[in-house]
Amino acid sequence: MISLKPRTYRRAAAVTFAAVATAAIALASLAQPSRADVATKAAIGQAAPSFSLPNVASGATESLSSLLQGKKGAVVLFIATKCPVSNDYNERMAALAKTYTARGFAFAGINSNVAESTAECAAHARDNKLSFSVLKDAGNVVADAYGATKTPEAYIIDAKGVLVYHGRIDNSRDLADVRTHDLSDALDNVLAGKTIAQAETKAFGCSIKRAH
Repeated sequence: MISLKPRTYRRAAAVTFAAVATAAIALASLAQPSRADVATKAAIGQAAPSFSLPNVASGATESLSSLLQGKKGAVVLFIATKCPVSNDYNERMAALAKTYTARGFAFAGINSNVAESTAECAAHARDNKLSFSVLKDAGNVVADAYGATKTPEAYIIDAKGVLVYHGRIDNSRDLADVRTHDLSDALDNVLAGKTIAQAETKAFGCSIKRAH
C-alpha cells in the first residue's frame, strides 16, 4: 500500500474535492437552464411553444392548437393568485378577453407559481370572474418554454401559431395612469393585418415562483 505524506495527502484531497465540485456544477447547469437560457426560448416571428395543460375548473386538457382552432389568434396571459400587480389587472384582463373573444381571439391564463394550487387557482378565477380558461402549469414547464418571468405577462400567437407580441398589457397597474394600451393595440393590428408597431414591451409585476 502506498503511504502519502501529510502535505501530499492534503494536496491530493484538495484536487479530488475540486474535481468533484466542478463536476457537480456542470451537472447542475445541465439539469437547470440559466435564466438567460429560459428567456431566449420564445422569439417574435417564430413558432410559439406548444403546450397541453389542465383547466383548473374542469380538469379538461387544453392545448395551444385547440385554442387556435378556428380563431384569428390566441392570447396567453401568465397570471397569479397572490401577486398584487396581477390582481390589479383582473378586471382589465376579463374585459379584454370579453372584447377580443367576440372578435375572434382565444384567451387563456396560465398559472405557473409553484405554491398556488389548482384549487386555489380555480377559486381565484371564479371569485374574480375571469372570463377565460385558467390553466395550471405544474413545474413551470410552459413558463420556461416561453421565457415568462412576471405576472402578468402577455403573449399573442397568430392564427398560424407564430408569436407576434410579448410584454405588458399596458403601461401602469394604476388605471388612472394608463397612457398606452399595448396589448389591445397589438390585437387591433393583428385584426387589421398590419405589422405590430411595438412587438415587444417590458412586462412588470411579481416574479413567477418557480419549482426548483
